[in-house]
Amino acid sequence: MPHLGIIEDTLFIPMLGRIYASEHCPHILYDQKALELRKKLPLELLKQARQSQYTLLASAARSANMDRYILAFLRRRPGGVVAQLGCGLETSYYRCDHGKTRWYAVDLPHVIKYRRELLPEPEREIYLPGDAFTENWIKQIRTDAPDAPLLVTASGLFHYFEEAKVLRMLQMLRQFGEVEVVFDAVSKRGMSMMRKKYMRQVGHADAQMYFHVDSATELAKKVNSHTKILADESYYSGIPQNGLLLSTKVCMAVSDRLRMVKMIHLKI
Repeated sequence: MPHLGIIEDTLFIPMLGRIYASEHCPHILYDQKALELRKKLPLELLKQARQSQYTLLASAARSANMDRYILAFLRRRPGGVVAQLGCGLETSYYRCDHGKTRWYAVDLPHVIKYRRELLPEPEREIYLPGDAFTENWIKQIRTDAPDAPLLVTASGLFHYFEEAKVLRMLQMLRQFGEVEVVFDAVSKRGMSMMRKKYMRQVGHADAQMYFHVDSATELAKKVNSHTKILADESYYSGIPQNGLLLSTKVCMAVSDRLRMVKMIHLKI
């Protein structure tokens, strides 16, 4: 396994959540590719004693939510393109591809190198090593598909960066045609809870978090006057909870009631 920085090392959190969900809660998310990769992951990462069912399913829920948005986009725009920023070891291509879409997976060069070792590039998913906050990746996409509708996903990414940096990236997208962006975001209260409990439980208390969203409307205004909110949803509203521990259900209910975590879908 390559040496990863503090932020990049968090790429294992969603993978462990998808493995857990696939084995114990497939009604929330079933990921055959994640199960296949289990034996290739470092053994110490598979020790989940520090994590509760809630923290494991919080990660799986993010992938399940992203799948819903990706599948809905591909139904609306079957000729569309999907770009995953900070892709890490995400396997949504294997869960959502309909046999026609061109996919792009963007992450830092050493992360992409590790991804290639575990997940060699499939037929229609192109790996783009580089910084998600620069123009290089989207210039490449627009060279390949100049006019295609584009869905950009940022799963578990924006939390770790300053608001100004996230806004500059979102504003940059307007130069490149029709672009939709889907990402998960925490509120200020939610960020405080994540720092105190969630990141400590998953073994990443040292990962600094900055970006939060209390109002999707205010965020859209900050991006530019043309930005439209296509969705602003509670994080667990579409997640089935049958069979879960009571403590997990309570945590999910409190999170949604206080709008601590949400899914935001913008048209830039």
